[in-house]
Amino acid sequence: MSFLHEFKTFALRGNVIDLAVGVVIGTAFGKIVTALVDQVIMPLVGLLVAGVSVKDLKLTLATAGAAFPGSPAVILGYGAFLQTLVDFTIIAFVIFMVIRLMNRVILQRLSLSEPSTPAAAAPPPPTETELLTQIRDLLAAQTTTPPTAPKI
Repeated sequence: MSFLHEFKTFALRGNVIDLAVGVVIGTAFGKIVTALVDQVIMPLVGLLVAGVSVKDLKLTLATAGAAFPGSPAVILGYGAFLQTLVDFTIIAFVIFMVIRLMNRVILQRLSLSEPSTPAAAAPPPPTETELLTQIRDLLAAQTTTPPTAPKI
């Protein structure tokens, strides 16, 4: 099998296409959630935190030129990290809710599609007497005539 044919078979497999669609939709969903967090949620949180934008929260560890002349300031930008954490939490919650809903729908469809008829009861196993009777009948059918004794 040639390399190109093998690659074509791999690339056109259903799972790869489903994965590609999932990545594209996930990327778009990530942008929507980021916009929601950046433009709606975090300004409200910033209003609660003395009117400061959460994204701009930072801690200056060393001022410019403190280590040696011309060195930049050392800044710990924890606000951007907090915003990313909120993004992640919202995305994880929404994905959890979508999967939870899908599982409920799938379980509901399964319970609707399967009729709830009881399984046919298996016949009871034969008793010891019935088994012995069957064995006796089989042995009787196998024996045709008793062997005759040789004449002397």
